[in-house]
Amino acid sequence: MSKILVTGGAGFIGSHVVEELVQRRHEVVVLDDLSGGFADNVPASARLIVGSITDADLVQHLCTSERFDYIYHLAAYAAEGLSHFIRRFNYTNNIIGSVNLINAAVNTGVKCFVFTSSIAVYGSSPELPMREETPAHPEDPYGIAKLAVEQDLAACRQMFGLNYVIFRPHNVYGERQNIGDRYRNVVGIFMNQILQGKPMTIFGDGLQTRAFSYIRDITPIMADVIDMPESWNDVYNVGADQPYTVRELAEHVARAMGVAPDMRFLPPRNEVLHAYSSHDKVRRVFGQRPLHTLDEGLAAMAAWVKQHGARQSQKFKDIEITRNLPSVWLE
Repeated sequence: MSKILVTGGAGFIGSHVVEELVQRRHEVVVLDDLSGGFADNVPASARLIVGSITDADLVQHLCTSERFDYIYHLAAYAAEGLSHFIRRFNYTNNIIGSVNLINAAVNTGVKCFVFTSSIAVYGSSPELPMREETPAHPEDPYGIAKLAVEQDLAACRQMFGLNYVIFRPHNVYGERQNIGDRYRNVVGIFMNQILQGKPMTIFGDGLQTRAFSYIRDITPIMADVIDMPESWNDVYNVGADQPYTVRELAEHVARAMGVAPDMRFLPPRNEVLHAYSSHDKVRRVFGQRPLHTLDEGLAAMAAWVKQHGARQSQKFKDIEITRNLPSVWLE
């Protein structure tokens, strides 16, 4: 049994990682400021500390007093499209907060630092599917921040010997997703709109392509990695293989929710049009594992969403730039 810190462990992906780790009988401490997560997402056998990774003193004190074997860093504000308009907030939370954790990991002898990055680091790529070797050219502050932390971890490995693992998941959906967040998680947005009797809103023509990844297909791999030191100090794409257009996704979501598809098309926004990745490397290292189909994953999420009901989306209070902000986000 190891002692593990999971940042963002009250959030969507983080809580599923915590669940996997406690099932493996690890001692888990969660650090989360509850800005996007919920305390009841945290399994009862884990210990929740409410606080922010941007608080350097808190992070250092926690790591010094607890002496963690491993750190899983999932705390981030992952609104990729919104990140253009919240640049200071984005870099403070997604870079400075990460550096606070990396410093503490080095200072307290953490064995391995597991970082959840994103395929946003690739930006628009002529190579599809995108592989770990594909040159990274992020096109938004969120992707820039994730790539900066990846590079910092590589530098820390060279300077201090800190082991790391980087996962690049993409378009993850499933139970416990915050469907009230209007800026991110398109599957959750669609389901929340359906519950409220509203049309599903799509930016542009809906022909953007993504592969949508069911949460329970990626978190077991993330939990396994600390017991596989041969996999450390490397980067892995993780998620679903099959790309769909956003229009096709809307049709699948409507079917899962038991309604006819009703779409409202909005002016296009600045976004990567086609983004999906190869997972040959993660299968080679972690083994071939069965994946849920899109319809299977959506059915599981839809059942959870219907049980928990619609949530009213809240306007983000820290928008720094309104120029070119999509008008629907100003409503």
